[in-house]
Amino acid sequence: MHCRRFRPLPITRREMLGYCGGGFGAVALAALMHGSGYGKRPTHRRSAATHHTARARNIIFLYMDGGISQIDSFDPKPRLDRDHGKPFAARIEPTQFNNIGTILKSPWRFQQYGLSGISVSELFPHIARHVDKLTVIRSMVSPFSEHQTANFFLHTGTGLQGRPSMGAWISFGLGSDNDDLPAFVVLNGGLIPSGGLDNFGSGFLPASMQGSIFKAGTVPLANIARQEKTAHAQQSKIDLMRQLDGRLLERVGRVDALESAIRNYETAFRMQVAVPELVSLKQESASTLRNYGLESDNRPTQIFGRQCLLARRMVERGVRFIELTCPHTDNDRWDAHGNLVKNHSENARAVDQPVAALLEDLSRRGLLDETLVVFTSEFGRTPFAQGTDGRDHNPFGFSLWLCGGGVQGGLTYGATDEFGYHAIEKRTEIHDLHATMLHLLGLDHTRLTFRFSGRDMRLTDVRGRVLPILS
Repeated sequence: MHCRRFRPLPITRREMLGYCGGGFGAVALAALMHGSGYGKRPTHRRSAATHHTARARNIIFLYMDGGISQIDSFDPKPRLDRDHGKPFAARIEPTQFNNIGTILKSPWRFQQYGLSGISVSELFPHIARHVDKLTVIRSMVSPFSEHQTANFFLHTGTGLQGRPSMGAWISFGLGSDNDDLPAFVVLNGGLIPSGGLDNFGSGFLPASMQGSIFKAGTVPLANIARQEKTAHAQQSKIDLMRQLDGRLLERVGRVDALESAIRNYETAFRMQVAVPELVSLKQESASTLRNYGLESDNRPTQIFGRQCLLARRMVERGVRFIELTCPHTDNDRWDAHGNLVKNHSENARAVDQPVAALLEDLSRRGLLDETLVVFTSEFGRTPFAQGTDGRDHNPFGFSLWLCGGGVQGGLTYGATDEFGYHAIEKRTEIHDLHATMLHLLGLDHTRLTFRFSGRDMRLTDVRGRVLPILS
């Protein structure tokens, strides 16, 4: 017999959260099931509307970790040849290590190339052949002279840790152009920038916007192969999961962590099919592999060559933003505090041929017009030596270049002083670079905002202007 006075006890707050927690992602789950659904091939591509007509559809961001010396690469300064070995005559800004030597001329000769006559050092003989496609900016500045904060600023528009990466902002603004692959991919050659994975994070944006890290080699991701013996067994598990989650549809709510987890799980399943085909280079010709440097006797060239080739293949498949990090060399990254010649020679050898092959390949396939390629470090180097054979950090005036995607070719923009130390003409900020990148993708940087902490946040904060370098 049952006691007629029995009353069920009210559930506690902890129990209520436990019961409902599984349903907080139900709305996102319903959207997924209404669309492609777990394990189903997409029938369309998703792409958000732009603010204006886009010139570019994709960006390949070639990040040269550590700081390339502008006066040894793309900004020749004859004054350094004349004053080599003399004390530096101008005012010296605070340096990172304060081991200040005399003026140090470039160990490499410069030569003019192409119809534009842009000067490039002999560090980059392959890239130099493409100068008529490049916009070389020689007046970039950064507010930070230390790697970690400078990296955060370059990648997120602020020197603080934990803010959304530019790739995450682009994913947020444009969505994915391929349901089988992430919109934002980092091809890690071996060197993660100082500051770590927060350079590629989503910050306060939805977690599904963060970068997906692909390792170098033929197996870029863990668990890319299914653990089940057959595709049917895996599909059965997914079908069961859909049924179990479907029972929670009457309990709705919005929690980003759960919604993003569902979305990322869906993408991960599709990647098990898409990624093996993506990273397989069997269909690439022998001449293509050779041009990218995959047959080089230099291992770092092989690694970066494969990254550049994968970047092209990702562009073909609609990945929005692809960042490449540098491979290990004997001198690690471009951070040449000593032994400048060996450091820059080895790092240039690793990237020069692959980058040139990428530009040539994109152009030949008709992809360069809609793909913006950006080549930059977080800052440059000093015109005077650190010790006797190195250069210290210099954020006061450094060089980078852009190519394709709606920018002018054969153009130099801005200038540094006669030492290559300070930007003195058309001074350019990282915010300007970000604003220009977004503009070329069809996004107004002042309108791409996200409400957080009581204000409308954006990649360019309250600054930034579109540079007059558009074709």
